[in-house]
Amino acid sequence: MAKSPPRSGSRRPGRIGSRKSGRRIPKGVIHVQASFNNTIVTVTDVRGRVISWSSAGTCGFRGTRRGTPFAAQTAAGNAIRAVADQGMQRAEVMIKGPGLGRDAALRAIRRSGIIVARNDTLKKGIGITRKKRE
Repeated sequence: MAKSPPRSGSRRPGRIGSRKSGRRIPKGVIHVQASFNNTIVTVTDVRGRVISWSSAGTCGFRGTRRGTPFAAQTAAGNAIRAVADQGMQRAEVMIKGPGLGRDAALRAIRRSGIIVARNDTLKKGIGITRKKRE
C-alpha cells in the first residue's frame, strides 16, 4: 500500500487553538427554551452567532429531572460561566416555552451579575376548534 503525499494549502499554518477566547463581547442575547421535558439555554452575540450553550441534559440530569427548575438553574449557570469570562455585562433574555425552568433560569442569569433586559415570548395555546357534527 503506497502512502499518499501530504496535502498542502488546505490548512492555515501557525494558528492553533480557537479564536473565540480572544473576542470581547460586552452585549449579547440569552435564549431560554423551557419545555416540560428539558431546558436549553443558548448565549449568542448581538448578530446571532452562538457563543455557548447548555441544557439540563448535558448537565447530567436524566429523565423527568431534566424538566425541573433546579436543572434549568444549573444549565443557565453553565452557559453563562463561559461568557462571563469573555466580558459580557449586558444581555437581552428571550424566554420561550411553557416549562417549569423559565423563572429559575432567569433567576440564575440575574444572580450571575449580568444586567438583564427581558423579552417573554410565551404563546397561550388555543385549542383545536372542531366542526359541529350534523
